[in-house]
Amino acid sequence: MELKTKGITFSIVAVLLIGICSFIPIAIGTDQPCGNTPELNKKIIEFVNSSLGKQVAAGECWDVAAQALNKAGAKWDGNYNFGKVVDYKKTCIYPGDIVQFDGVELKYNIEDIFYVEKLTHHTAIIYNVKGKGDFVIADQNTKFSGKKVATHPFDVKTLTKGKFTIYRPQK
Repeated sequence: MELKTKGITFSIVAVLLIGICSFIPIAIGTDQPCGNTPELNKKIIEFVNSSLGKQVAAGECWDVAAQALNKAGAKWDGNYNFGKVVDYKKTCIYPGDIVQFDGVELKYNIEDIFYVEKLTHHTAIIYNVKGKGDFVIADQNTKFSGKKVATHPFDVKTLTKGKFTIYRPQK
């Protein structure tokens, strides 16, 4: 289906699979679907799945990404350059991408409870992509899960200050 307004064409792609309607993400600025999750990212998610509810290494947030990248055979600097920088506004984001938060404050509501979350220097892994700028992240060393790996939402609309960088792991 296409909607044209003021010379701009917007495409909505839907696929009907065995009676289930699901939307295929479209890369911003193109009419191309995002496609399959990169193989390296799949290996990172396999590591996350095997680590849920457990402490990874010393329990620091960074440890999850470091161990996942190493076990997947990714090339990275062993510090905070986790791969190729990608812009969620222009490029598809996949499960297994790494997100680095710096000076971030998030404000949001869950079931009528107001939360303020501060991520001064925090590393997480994109676990699921719900929509543009709307993710589920996996991490540890948080007030929610302590030093064990868990998942929780991250919607860029809840960002009130700070910045974040998303990295695509590289072979």
